[in-house]
Amino acid sequence: MFYREAGDFKTTYAEDNQTFPIAFDRYRYYAVLLIGVGVVPFVINDYWASAILIPFLIYAIAAMGLNILTGYCGQVSLGTGGFMAVGAYTSYKLMTAFPWLDMISITLLSGFMTAMVGLAFGLPSLRIKGFYLAVATLAAQFFLIWMFNKVPWFFNYSASGQISAPERSLFGIAVTGPNAEAWVKYLFCFGFVFVLAWIARNLTRGSIGRQWMAIRDMDIAAEIIGVNPLKAKLTAFAVSSFYVGIAGALLFTVYLGAVEVGSAYGIVKSFLVLFMIIIGGLGSIFGSFAGAAFMVLLPVLLRNILTGVMGWDTALATHFEFVIVGALIMFFLIVEPHGLARLWALLKDKLRLWPFPH
Repeated sequence: MFYREAGDFKTTYAEDNQTFPIAFDRYRYYAVLLIGVGVVPFVINDYWASAILIPFLIYAIAAMGLNILTGYCGQVSLGTGGFMAVGAYTSYKLMTAFPWLDMISITLLSGFMTAMVGLAFGLPSLRIKGFYLAVATLAAQFFLIWMFNKVPWFFNYSASGQISAPERSLFGIAVTGPNAEAWVKYLFCFGFVFVLAWIARNLTRGSIGRQWMAIRDMDIAAEIIGVNPLKAKLTAFAVSSFYVGIAGALLFTVYLGAVEVGSAYGIVKSFLVLFMIIIGGLGSIFGSFAGAAFMVLLPVLLRNILTGVMGWDTALATHFEFVIVGALIMFFLIVEPHGLARLWALLKDKLRLWPFPH
């Protein structure tokens, strides 16, 4: 078999501590990057972009953000949809107030604004945890949605209350608006996913990530050994909100183009991202991608089978999708709480030792 560590020697600490210690993993990672940048943009069409690829990339960012907070730091949050709305409305105000700003700066500034909001709503985590913290973040979800609906300044006093993304270009190529092509929007989102995944991977493997995991496993013991709970929890909220805000901004500017906050960033969005990290695997960057892919691909697959092959009514097929997703969440919570990431790790461990028993 080709998946082996035998003969793959490490001569420095840096090599021994690298993200992909096995050569095959590194080659696979480079192959995925090469296909994602050099192949997909040339074969992508509008359906694949709007139904699968762009939603997968955006939700992968949101899942990474929530996984940092919940999976790595152990702080339960049900306010993901509200924080995504902060990113969306920040990007809208920046695009309308500063038309000379480029889309990369707008998206990053939206993330930073969401991080500050996340810091404010993360303060209760210093005194409460578990179910009570979940209720506090749920209150943040409802408050933020109410504020964006009721304060006309956020939607520039529009009579409909809807916000629409103006057309913006990057290097002379339209990124937002009706003239933006599918491959451009895909590459724009892919660039953010690549950079943010690299940052998240290094953060979780470094000292900050170890502090998060210490707080998650036992906060009292972590404080005894010198971990500052104030710093650990607030940095987790800030970094998580930064990722979620960028996802919300991209969902509005690049993918949807026009949104109503109640329907686009409601409580359903918060639960959707939470289900992604549960199915993908808590405390795993790969699990964030696996969960996002699962939750994006499954409805598309079921819709095509139920409506196209079996001839079901669209409304009935939609309700059946919820039943299947709920059953799968129960299955993963009971059978494999660590999700798809754990199954993938077990498969790799077996391949390392095959044909010998594990």
